Amino acid sequence: MCGIVGYIGGEQAAPILLDGLARLEYRGYDSAGVAVYTGEELEVAKAKGRLQVLSDMLQGGRAIQGCTGIGHTRWATHGAPSDVNSHPQVSRSGRIAVVHNGIIENYSALKQFLERQGVPFTSQTDTEVVAQLIEYFYEGDLLQAVGRVLHRIEGAYALGILCADTPDQLVAVRRDSPLILGVGEGENFLASDVTAILKHTREVIYLEDGEVAVLTREGVRCYNHFLQPVEKQTSHVDWEIDAAEKGGYEHFMFKEILEQPEALRRAIFPRVQDGQVCLEDFPLTDEDIQGMRKIYIVACGSSYHVGMVGKYNLEGLLRLPVEVALASEFRYQQPIVDDRTLVLVISQSGETLDTMAALREAKRLGGKVVSIVNVMGSSIARESDGVLYTWAGPEIAVATTKAYSTQLAVLNLLGLYLAQRLGTVAQEEYQTIVQELLLLPAKMEQVLENRADIQYYASQYFNHASVFYIGRNLDYALGLEGSLKLKEISYIHSEAYASGELKHGTISLIEQGTLVVALATYSRLFEKAMSNVVEVKSRGADVLALTTEGHREEMGKVANGLVTIPDTHPMLLPSLGVVPLQLFSYYVALMRGCDIDKPRNLAKSVTVE
Repeated sequence: MCGIVGYIGGEQAAPILLDGLARLEYRGYDSAGVAVYTGEELEVAKAKGRLQVLSDMLQGGRAIQGCTGIGHTRWATHGAPSDVNSHPQVSRSGRIAVVHNGIIENYSALKQFLERQGVPFTSQTDTEVVAQLIEYFYEGDLLQAVGRVLHRIEGAYALGILCADTPDQLVAVRRDSPLILGVGEGENFLASDVTAILKHTREVIYLEDGEVAVLTREGVRCYNHFLQPVEKQTSHVDWEIDAAEKGGYEHFMFKEILEQPEALRRAIFPRVQDGQVCLEDFPLTDEDIQGMRKIYIVACGSSYHVGMVGKYNLEGLLRLPVEVALASEFRYQQPIVDDRTLVLVISQSGETLDTMAALREAKRLGGKVVSIVNVMGSSIARESDGVLYTWAGPEIAVATTKAYSTQLAVLNLLGLYLAQRLGTVAQEEYQTIVQELLLLPAKMEQVLENRADIQYYASQYFNHASVFYIGRNLDYALGLEGSLKLKEISYIHSEAYASGELKHGTISLIEQGTLVVALATYSRLFEKAMSNVVEVKSRGADVLALTTEGHREEMGKVANGLVTIPDTHPMLLPSLGVVPLQLFSYYVALMRGCDIDKPRNLAKSVTVE
């Protein structure tokens, strides 16, 4: 959600800013802008719409000359998308420019205060308040003015600040919103995501909450909230930049769907040694594990759907109650958490604000927090008692695919690890699941090889206005993700229901020609799934069914269309079943002409509540 890039060095800043912003487009935005010091003043250029509009306006950056600047892609919160509301926002003198991710919660009171002092405002944004407030306190020392502002603003924010009086420095501030620093030779960077600057440096500094940084050409100085100097360590980013490139594919989403088998190998194989699941540096002792009485899984969006699958699998393996909570609701539902509660926090970015707040609440209540995240050094990873990285590599498309798959794989590994220590899984069953986990990437490749069939079904059904996903047990949990994928990128109304609930109201929505995607991979409930297919067909539904190879013949007799996956252990069926659902959503969106990688109104990393 929103993107920040800043540069100070010996090169022209505008082309670097535009390139960095282009690499952040996947985060979601509705306008873009840059501010560059030209040698005499700050020149600001902003435009509503795609980044290409701004790039064309600036001739790829050549139209603004200067070696220090900040850039931003905005996802509107305060004020509608417009040129005026775009960032950077500037102070009334035009000498101070600010880019901002997050929300200033007390902006209204601060704005009223400034207006009483005669300060005029031109935008509807909370960000302009920050720029005007810095100027109000500015007496020749930018850092001191920023420090005074930080003690007055409330909310979540990442700030990049440039002042025409001190063009030899950039100031960066972070609280509850991601911001990193890139360290180069004779140049330094700030960004909301490492992908924006990886072309220029692999050495990064992760700012902690409340920290402030001053960037010059020569180096980076960091301070705490009271502007006392703090020592920071640099971290090396070791994944290749081409992992964040399309590599000849039309869309990042399609590329990332195809990358899933290899992502699974990275997530699974190093954690299985001699047939045993090994989780290095797992923070819970055997005594802690034996004392567990409850597990919470806390997440948002697709990660929440991973948790829904995990609930079925973990309860089956561990014989402990597992509750799945939406991170945005967790703090407000008075959760029952104590020192015998394991709280599993799942987030792709590791920066999701609601999930971060839930993590902190769980720790306040005494729970032991283990996170499953993809981004090394992210806020959630750093604040958890322990972290299990998914090692999925960069995921650029807004609609997640390989992050979901690797999160699910890691959660299954964790379930096996805990079950063995609790003695709640038979050794033969344990070995069977471990072996099937190792076979999972190859079986997923088989599913991907049959994608032409899924493309055909997408061509038959892409013009439906409403689609229903039905399933039982693990298939219901899987349906939640399939339904979300379809609505995210194709804008088709779609809902997932537990099949047993059809008679309790949902079946009234089924009429002649309604598309129902029936999930029937879970063998124990296959006959019930068949009954539900017959039930909706009798009301006129067209049924596209997903089942296993072992049930191909039976389901083929009743469904209008059929997609199959290889047989595997029941708890791993969603890992294979999600791939056809991802592909179906992708091909439907493609045929509808949708912006697949950057669907409307959505952002990759949600850093506001």
